[in-house]
Amino acid sequence: MRPMQKIVLAAALSLLAAGAWAQAEVSYVKPEEFSDMPFSINDRERVLKELSKHFTEMARQLPAGQILKVEVLDVDLAGRVYPRHSYPDDIRIMRGGADWPTMHLRYTLEQDGKVLRSGEDHLSNMMYQDRINRYSSGDPLRYEKQMMDDWFQKEFLPKRAG
Repeated sequence: MRPMQKIVLAAALSLLAAGAWAQAEVSYVKPEEFSDMPFSINDRERVLKELSKHFTEMARQLPAGQILKVEVLDVDLAGRVYPRHSYPDDIRIMRGGADWPTMHLRYTLEQDGKVLRSGEDHLSNMMYQDRINRYSSGDPLRYEKQMMDDWFQKEFLPKRAG
């Protein structure tokens, strides 16, 4: 089984576990051409799996029976990668300048086979180091998750009065 098939299968299995909750279907269009992903195949798969898991977790906030379909077209992770010549792993350094995370995606929200909304968005988190982040400093995708949360809140969750 190819690595991308494993990621899609894992996402599908997590959807089955969601039961009556809303669902997310996530696919990646040419992830090997994304602007900024880890160089190693294992690290790249881990990042894609974590992003899929986060889309699934966000979709649980939708009304039961809705399906959020997301096609990720590009990802640029926070920071920049620098090689460490005497170590097998590279290091990602985040300076808070023009190295903010971005993501380009297409989405469709469906219920009972009807499209409720769809679109294409460019997500970014330009102030990623200047905001309070609810994710642990040990989470390597905390800035990307914060950016995804902001997008999901704006696009899919009802505005609260007051």
